[in-house]
Amino acid sequence: MESLVKFVQDEFVTRKEFPEFSAGDTITVYYEIREGEKVRTQFFRGVVIQRRGSGTSETFTIRKMSGTIGVERIFPVNLPALQKIEVNKRGKVRRARIYYFRGLTGKKARIKEVRR
Repeated sequence: MESLVKFVQDEFVTRKEFPEFSAGDTITVYYEIREGEKVRTQFFRGVVIQRRGSGTSETFTIRKMSGTIGVERIFPVNLPALQKIEVNKRGKVRRARIYYFRGLTGKKARIKEVRR
């Protein structure tokens, strides 16, 4: 049964090509917002907290600071409204899910950048 589901997902779900990114990277996600008849593009820039799932159900969580309040947003990778993803900085972290990042403030909340 699982192989049949996998086959259908691979055949019929259109996958967009996005750059490779992982936890600790700072990325900008451009996505469409529909307001009635109008469509506009909005972006969300922040640090990737995690990537979860695989295939069509894969998601990633981004966290940014809006003033003094932390805002997190979960994006499905196969969301039709996603236009593009830009990787701004590559971060060096030791784990795949950096939930501890939520509790850090000030200089402790900095992630070391990987130069490539």
